[in-house]
Amino acid sequence: MAGWVDVDVSLPQNGYYGHMTVIGFHCSHEQINPAQLLRDVQRAEQAGFTAGMSSDHISPWSVRQGESGFAWSFLGAALATTDLPFGVVNAPGQRYHPAVIAQAIATLAQMFPGRFWAALGSGEASNERVTGDVWPRKDVRDQRLLECVSVIRRLLQGEEVTHEGLVHVNRARLWTLPASTPDLVGPAVTPETAARHAAWADGLITVNQPQDILRKVMGAYREAGGRGPARLQVHLSWAPTRDEALAVAHHQWRNNVFAPPVSWDIETVEAFDVIGEAVSPERVAQSVRISSDLGQHAQWLHEYIEQGWDELYLHFVGQHQADFIDAFGEHVLPQLAPTTPQPSAALA
Repeated sequence: MAGWVDVDVSLPQNGYYGHMTVIGFHCSHEQINPAQLLRDVQRAEQAGFTAGMSSDHISPWSVRQGESGFAWSFLGAALATTDLPFGVVNAPGQRYHPAVIAQAIATLAQMFPGRFWAALGSGEASNERVTGDVWPRKDVRDQRLLECVSVIRRLLQGEEVTHEGLVHVNRARLWTLPASTPDLVGPAVTPETAARHAAWADGLITVNQPQDILRKVMGAYREAGGRGPARLQVHLSWAPTRDEALAVAHHQWRNNVFAPPVSWDIETVEAFDVIGEAVSPERVAQSVRISSDLGQHAQWLHEYIEQGWDELYLHFVGQHQADFIDAFGEHVLPQLAPTTPQPSAALA
């Protein structure tokens, strides 16, 4: 393809980096309409990506992003039209009742055995406020999440569930169940959250941060007894020149560089755009891996693999995915020799 075929990418002597891992494609519904996103993930599978992951929003982070399709409709289509395993990051408890999410998880897991997992988090106000309910304090949201996880897990195990607490459930039962319970994964940005999730999660997922913070997040999860795969979502930008890659990242992802509680508590796209106005391209480069050098991207990914992450989900933060998919498929993935995910403990 014009713009990248002449890029020089030097392989290690044996042709690929020694440690192998899953290299997945992240489907960003906030940025890309679901019909195009479906074509993108199909292209990603053909290019050599070995898994998929989906966001689940009702609102984008910026007017410039401008999309937000319903993830669960997309997931059925993506699972049916690829052979990729898929995960989704979901926030039960306000916009979604936990019994409804349990039913959605069970149905996809029954239709596509061993190919689906769901990460369950405490959510963001920009998505959850649509119900009209009060957005709770973080400690209340954390407790609500634990209640939702318990309800969902019990329903997936075939129980009839009644629960009175921060969520209410009245004699719920799932009549269609998968052969085995899919993994319920804990999303965490801080070591403290990772350690809390270890009590219930079948795996960990986080986003790229400085190496020392990532080491602490994974360490906190493992030290607290956390089991299952460690997954990492990697925000990146690539283009034929660094200036282009930086411009794409700054245009699309500058509202996403703020530490919590900003992303948790701001309620509107317009407010995100106001606070993003002062964010410089250089600030974005601290949160997004930006380079025109495909060898540099391969090296960054290799460093994450060396740190012990079992699955990497690459999120190119631009809206037009084709050139990224093709370039990484030809020049980056062969260096990393991606594998398919291992079956969950229940299927192993």
